[in-house]
Amino acid sequence: MKWNHKDYPLNISEKDIYETTRKPGIISRHFPNLSYYINLFWVVFYSNLKTKFKLYNRYNWTASSIALFKALERVGVRFEITGMDNLKKFDGPAVFIGNHMSTLETVILPTIIQPSKSVVYVIKKQLGEYPLFGPVARARHPIMVGRSNPREDLKLVIDEGSERLKEGRSIIIFPQKTRSEVLEISTFNSLGIKLAKKNDVYVVPVAILSNAWPNGKKIKEFGKLDTNKIVRFALGEPMKVNSNGSEEHQKVIDFIKSKFSEWGMSKLIVENEG
Repeated sequence: MKWNHKDYPLNISEKDIYETTRKPGIISRHFPNLSYYINLFWVVFYSNLKTKFKLYNRYNWTASSIALFKALERVGVRFEITGMDNLKKFDGPAVFIGNHMSTLETVILPTIIQPSKSVVYVIKKQLGEYPLFGPVARARHPIMVGRSNPREDLKLVIDEGSERLKEGRSIIIFPQKTRSEVLEISTFNSLGIKLAKKNDVYVVPVAILSNAWPNGKKIKEFGKLDTNKIVRFALGEPMKVNSNGSEEHQKVIDFIKSKFSEWGMSKLIVENEG
């Protein structure tokens, strides 16, 4: 991996759709987890080094994401990404709102979005304190929330999110409290909608199916890869928030649900009770 990038090494969002065509190598195919996690370790190790030299800029962040994207493809993980033309339908920053299934989307979304729209994450404060991932997470201007006090989190996301948006940075937010292999509608909060409304920016819904990299039993970030499952991302039409935002909140949920149904994953949708 190149030490210091001066530009984005790849921009897959130049086309509306991306599908993996690469075939895995013999060794990677038989030992996908060993091969991938060795790559993950080295990418994170070099990324941490770059943070110490203040080199972990948007180009090197994206390069590390692309390195892991390609590493996943090398071991047999297939990607299907659609709706990337929607990134070209508006100027300025936006709030990207998606479901949160695994570590994969946190690692891969910069590959998809960053070359078109500079982005930051809303993340758990705990992630920024991890010895392995913490320095990398903190280097990219995240909004770190505690997830224990919803009122404090709302104020923090609105205040710091507004600052990032004024700087021209888009924001990726996962409205669920934690990663989940099911789409539990009742866990979706409206933080992203409120932030977009306050700053009069677009909302872009993002549907994510990433259970090819499930949560680990002991350590969430290190689940056993399932190369039989296709990783899918779908970016929806950008929309502005009107009135109190309840309609747009529902549209985000409906978009994600429709994609799960389209992908044959209706069984993963858990509707609100009552």
